[in-house]
Amino acid sequence: MSDDKSDLEAATIRARDRDAIVQSLQAGLVPRRGLQHIQVGRAKEVKAVTEDLDRIADGGSAVRFIIGEYGSGKTFFLNLMRTIALEKRLVTAHADLTPDRRFRSTSGHGRALYQQLAQNLSTRATPDGGALRGIVERFIAEANREATNQDVPTEEIIRDRLDELSELVAGYAFTDIVALYWEGHQENDEELQHAALRWLRGEYDTKTEARKVLDKRVPIIDDSNWYEMTKLMARFVDLAGYEGLLINLDEMVNLYKLSHTGARKSNYEKVLSIVNDGMQGQTVGLGFLFAGTPDFLTDTKRGLYSYDALKTRLSESTFASDELVDMSGPVIRLSSLTQEDMFVLLQKLRHIHAGGNPDNYVIPDEAVETFMRHCNEQIGAAYFQTPRNTIKEFLSFLAILEQNPEVSWEELIGDIQVESEGIEPSQAEESESAGNDEGDDLANFKL
Repeated sequence: MSDDKSDLEAATIRARDRDAIVQSLQAGLVPRRGLQHIQVGRAKEVKAVTEDLDRIADGGSAVRFIIGEYGSGKTFFLNLMRTIALEKRLVTAHADLTPDRRFRSTSGHGRALYQQLAQNLSTRATPDGGALRGIVERFIAEANREATNQDVPTEEIIRDRLDELSELVAGYAFTDIVALYWEGHQENDEELQHAALRWLRGEYDTKTEARKVLDKRVPIIDDSNWYEMTKLMARFVDLAGYEGLLINLDEMVNLYKLSHTGARKSNYEKVLSIVNDGMQGQTVGLGFLFAGTPDFLTDTKRGLYSYDALKTRLSESTFASDELVDMSGPVIRLSSLTQEDMFVLLQKLRHIHAGGNPDNYVIPDEAVETFMRHCNEQIGAAYFQTPRNTIKEFLSFLAILEQNPEVSWEELIGDIQVESEGIEPSQAEESESAGNDEGDDLANFKL
């Protein structure tokens, strides 16, 4: 523990990371930045997916299902791996599945999912989404430099470099759109550039509308081809100088909740296509992380196991157990925090609250231990198994002591009320028939 403590005290916390972490956790949300400061445990899981990221960067593919109970930290894990991917110079995209955003439907729900992914495209320089324009302009700039060196038209270089996309669905159209963006850039035509980006984001409802704006006959992105567009985007970001594309999809339980059997089957068929491509290496520089509950995976009536082909591909090793972990398959199960993990987490939160300066700690280690005993007396093991309320109360505890230095932690700690985490009453009926809901962000916060 002494080594861990010295490493913690050596960690520096930027002010914006400190504020983002504290404010997010106090609001019941998973932080979007500074996740490395609050990561505890999960070493084997992180190592497995990090190796997947290296494989993607090497032109390979990966598919993982992050499975955990309600409150086991799926959202946090996805965000953590997204942060690592950005540091490795991958492009990332993320989205939550909802009743209106899923893999396949007859009402544009697949296109809606693609639109969300396109809006959330992120790079290390643009980590909060909206990176599509920058990616396109980076590719254009490199093509323009090459064209200048060779003394040939830039559009010729653009089409030569994108020639490999022609083997994919809509590859020719993708090339035409990037060439149109260059044309708009060359002529200072913002409207044409914006129109090209709208096509890349899947924002045209009809071919007629697209042809009218772009003055070119091109297919549009819809429910039938949005996945093919992600393959094109993965190839494109590689050509633009990035290391690959990682797509994070949370709230997969929304597929499990679909009441119509045909709708569920249709969506599971698309999941199967993604799994097959990832396992067989049919995609280049593309990875998927799916997050869902155990019922979403193993329920033989409504879950992925209800689709025999998926059950075959996703079945776990019979030798795997709590003691024997197998990370070689596509399924990663997230276990609960231990009390030791919780102690380290609370120490890290104290360090962050103090701005990374041990001299500013408002409580000693003894107070952290006393706080944990108090929580255990109130709600038992739930305080570290689903720790949202525990974290919120701990940060409030620190804030009150900071603002009221005349108050001692010993007299304040007895007034702390921590409630056990659980499904909201409004969700109970739905959860009984469709499995546990994911709840809000920090309900998923387990490291």
